[in-house]
Amino acid sequence: MGMGRRLALIFKAKANKALDRAEDPRETLDYSYEKQLELLTKVRRGVADVATSRKRLEIQMQQLQASADKLQAQAQQAVGASRDDLAREALTRRSAVNQQLADLQTQHAQLQAEEEKLTLASQRLQAKVDAFRTRKETVKATYTAAEAQTKIGEAMSGISEEMGDVGMAMQRAEDKTQQMQARAGAIDELLASGALDDASQPLGGRDDIQAELDRVSAGSDVDLELAKLKGELPAGQQQPALGAGAGSQTQPAAAEGQPAGAPQEGTQQ
Repeated sequence: MGMGRRLALIFKAKANKALDRAEDPRETLDYSYEKQLELLTKVRRGVADVATSRKRLEIQMQQLQASADKLQAQAQQAVGASRDDLAREALTRRSAVNQQLADLQTQHAQLQAEEEKLTLASQRLQAKVDAFRTRKETVKATYTAAEAQTKIGEAMSGISEEMGDVGMAMQRAEDKTQQMQARAGAIDELLASGALDDASQPLGGRDDIQAELDRVSAGSDVDLELAKLKGELPAGQQQPALGAGAGSQTQPAAAEGQPAGAPQEGTQQ
């Protein structure tokens, strides 16, 4: 499976999971970014492995080239020593070394081309991963802002509902307060008018002791008023009034209007 298809499968799998409301899309983006970094690391290791193989071929090529140069020098020395047979052997071996060297050069060229391709692919993949990281952070920031706005909206909605309930409660409190104030005002008016003077009395009316005390007080007031009236009448008009009833019962009444021991007005005349 190619790297692109694997990435596509990862994105599809995470996209399907993102449909779940319980999943945080920011975590999904971070996970995808981590997987991309892992793949990018593998690509870089592949490039490093190809480069290592290329360097090994170069070392082998250097060794073969040194061997070919040595054989060439030996062939020249053999010719100088009139040893054509040795010269021919040296040249034969040099030919075999040159063939190996040519094969290594072909492999080296292939590895070098492959290394360049992989290096370019790694650079492009790195650019895509960097772009994804930038976009990921942008999306995460936007999501975080949207999440905050959503929470603020929900809070404001909740506050609005609470304020509605509070408004109703406040209205009821104000209405009840006005009712209490009205009742207090009515009680003040009743107290001022005297309508509630007897409100503390028993339901059956005043008790017997209070009624007796009231009668005694009323009788004393009447006796005093009667004595005062008798003291204001002329002397000739007092006797008939006194003689109309029992004489022995009216005498104390007359005495009540005068100080003890004082002579009556009839005897002075």
